[in-house]
Amino acid sequence: MTTRRYNSPRRASAAAATRQAILDSAQALFLARGYTEVTVGEIAEAAGVAVPTVYSSVGNKPSILRALLEPVLTDPAIADTLAAIEASDDPRALIDLTAEGTRLTHERHWDLVFELFYRNPPGEPAVKAVLDRGADSYVQILTAVADRLGALDALRPGIGREEAADLLIFYLGPHAWMTLVGERAWSFERAQAWMARSAGRALLAES
Repeated sequence: MTTRRYNSPRRASAAAATRQAILDSAQALFLARGYTEVTVGEIAEAAGVAVPTVYSSVGNKPSILRALLEPVLTDPAIADTLAAIEASDDPRALIDLTAEGTRLTHERHWDLVFELFYRNPPGEPAVKAVLDRGADSYVQILTAVADRLGALDALRPGIGREEAADLLIFYLGPHAWMTLVGERAWSFERAQAWMARSAGRALLAES
């Protein structure tokens, strides 16, 4: 006799809600007290679940942190920005689109990215691997922008692909956002406008 596994939509929905409650509680505790100062037991208590439920639903602390970071790496603004860049033939618009896309990604996840991963980055090797993946993805996106500008013959004389990518990272990379918005308290709008304007001046040939 074959046993058929029963998949209950209600059970799946409850499991998803439990997982989200755990992640929300963990994020709140990590931001309030720092990653190293929080225990799995405290996360469980804040989420209103048992400790074994935390492990079965999300995993240990590094797994929880990786799960919190994943939405940053898969934010739809990334794919939307790449698609818009491929569709545009206007060099200045390309830089404006890139500034807007990086702004949206940072703004949506600002508390997590700035407070937890920039100010007090956890030393977990497993978490570092995820952060490295995010940094590599960021570089790949800005390199694609540099390649697109090069293909449009829009770069200043003497600026090649690698230097163009370096300048984009300097003006639009994570540390630019962390410095201007996080440390100098600029608004996202002001930072985006300055970054796009400065990157354009540094990269684009005069029309």
